[in-house]
Amino acid sequence: MAIKLCVCSTKGGVGKTTVTANLGAYLADLGQRVLLVDADVQPTLSSYFPIHDPPSPRGLTALITEGETGSTVSTTKIDGDEGGLLDLVLSDDPDGALQNWILHTPDGRVRLRHILSEYDDIYDVVLIDTQGAVGPLQDAAVLSADMLLSPIPPEILSAREFARGTLGMIDRLKPMAALGAPIAPLRGLLYRMDRTADARAIAHELRRETYEPSKGQITILETAVPATVAYREAATRQIPAHRWEPRREGPTPSALETMRALTQELFPHLDSA
Repeated sequence: MAIKLCVCSTKGGVGKTTVTANLGAYLADLGQRVLLVDADVQPTLSSYFPIHDPPSPRGLTALITEGETGSTVSTTKIDGDEGGLLDLVLSDDPDGALQNWILHTPDGRVRLRHILSEYDDIYDVVLIDTQGAVGPLQDAAVLSADMLLSPIPPEILSAREFARGTLGMIDRLKPMAALGAPIAPLRGLLYRMDRTADARAIAHELRRETYEPSKGQITILETAVPATVAYREAATRQIPAHRWEPRREGPTPSALETMRALTQELFPHLDSA
């Protein structure tokens, strides 16, 4: 059965697409069959890695509205090691019409959860990228997941938005469990972590307060994505960051070390050594 992980935040520009793309590529190099789903009206993930021509003629809209799981999948040129693969459902809704369709369809918010189960025998992991704003499409993505991952830059405004917006979204969607769509555990990922005292203090505060009343439902991961140029450079070249920066001098971990550590925390059943 494929593990579905949704990368979500109610704040834009926090690194969701970068995390989704690079985590997916690293998993593919571990031999995993990975499907990326671009559920953002701004189709950044759809162009993150090169795609084999021709791309699929259909994408996210047909996947959700018609349950079409075949002709909606494109293949990236990122060939994983040991038989791994990295496929992609393209975002094709620049005008946001899918949002209204989900809003006005009785089962709109839970449809994606049931549709993605049809990939269970094809993929090992499904990673869903989302928009940085509350809305029906983000709701559908969150409700489809077995696990939620929220990047959090160690800045006070981002930390407050995580506490207010993202956790508020989780609370708002909890009643959907009655429709067979319980909210998955949420993992916070410190993103663009620098070596300043302010960043360390915010990280410490998030970990200290996260969030004891949640009883493990919400945790901050030990892994943090450092503030280095490797991820931007790799994106410019359309290659996975762990391939671009396998080693790094000094105390800051390389992209390969970071993706390995992140995978070990999120998917401990995988041998990522």
